[in-house]
Amino acid sequence: MTSRRTRDRLIQRLVEQGVSNQDVLDVIGNTPRHLFLDEALAHRAYEDTALPIGHGQTLSQPYIVARMTEILLGAAGNLERVLEVGTGSGYQTTVLAQLVSEVLSIERIKPLQDKARERIRMLGLRNVRFKHADGSLGWPDIGQFQGILSAAAPRSIPQSLLDQLAPDGVLVIPVGADTQYLTLVVREGDSDKFRTEKLEPVKFVPLLSGITR
Repeated sequence: MTSRRTRDRLIQRLVEQGVSNQDVLDVIGNTPRHLFLDEALAHRAYEDTALPIGHGQTLSQPYIVARMTEILLGAAGNLERVLEVGTGSGYQTTVLAQLVSEVLSIERIKPLQDKARERIRMLGLRNVRFKHADGSLGWPDIGQFQGILSAAAPRSIPQSLLDQLAPDGVLVIPVGADTQYLTLVVREGDSDKFRTEKLEPVKFVPLLSGITR
C-alpha cells in the first residue's frame, strides 16, 4: 500500500496528465497520503481519485492537488504566505506547507480541522496556522496573501478573497455550481483590477457559509 513502487506509479500518472513542476511531484511522492484517510480506505490512498473523509467532504484527487499547487507556484513570484480555504483532511495543507514559508488554513467543520491539525503535527510541520471559520470570508485580520488556494467551489468568487490578495497576488479557485471551472485570478499590481482565466473543468464540494462544531 505504501511502497515506493505504488507512489511512483501515482507520480507517473500525474506526469502523463501534464504535471511538470518537479518540486510538486517530489512532495506528493513523499507525502504519506494514506495517513489522511480512515483505515478502511487507506489501501486506496495512492489511486488518482477523490475519496470520502466524512461530513460530506472529500480528499481531493492527487492530480487536482498537484495541478492547483503547480498553478499557484507558477503564477506567483514570491509565496511567503498562502491562505488555504478548506483544510479538509489536511492533505493539500501538508503539500503546500512543504513548498511555501507559511500556510494559514481555514475550515468550517471543526472535527475535520482537529484531525488535520493532529496529522500535520505528527508529520512535524511547524509552518501551518489554523482557524475554524467561514472560509468565504478569508482571514482579514492577518492582512494580505501572496497566494490563496480554495478547496471548495463558490458560485462566484467572494469579494473578500479578492480584497485579501496582495499586489500581484494569485488566487486559484474552482468556481461554479452545476458546471465548475478551475480559475486563476491575478491581482494587477496594487490596483483593484484582476486578471481572470478559466483553466479546466473540475468537480469540487461547494463553498458553504457558516461554521459547524
